[in-house]
Amino acid sequence: MPPRWEAVVDAMRVLFDLLEQENEAAVRAVLGHWLIGYIHPFPDGNGRIARFMMNVMLASGGYPWIVIRVEDRTSYMETLESASVDGDIRPFASFIASRIQGSMALTVQAASAPVRQVQRAKPKSTSTPAAKPRGKRKKRRAAADAT
Repeated sequence: MPPRWEAVVDAMRVLFDLLEQENEAAVRAVLGHWLIGYIHPFPDGNGRIARFMMNVMLASGGYPWIVIRVEDRTSYMETLESASVDGDIRPFASFIASRIQGSMALTVQAASAPVRQVQRAKPKSTSTPAAKPRGKRKKRRAAADAT
């Protein structure tokens, strides 16, 4: 159960102090995500903010961003509930770690894919009808400026 609304400001201060003291980005990401969701400081969008903050904290440590896929939503919610209700954050940390590993594998796969040759576009011809009036206007303008 989240703290009463009167305690939200103090809870957020404690959260930010905790995050500031933690050196490991992945630990900050897990704790930050879980506690933002637990404290529930906003009337709406707490989950989105928690996932965004998690990804920013992961990126600050050189980790790739992660996505909670729709098919993983049940596991995601169950592990969050375990952390909040049972006080056991380990299943949630393991869930996030598995998403990080998946994102890293995709990053490595994309980085090691063969580079495709990109065919260069042929330069446009300057003898097109659209190009001729432009040139005449420039010549007229240059002649007018010279007088």
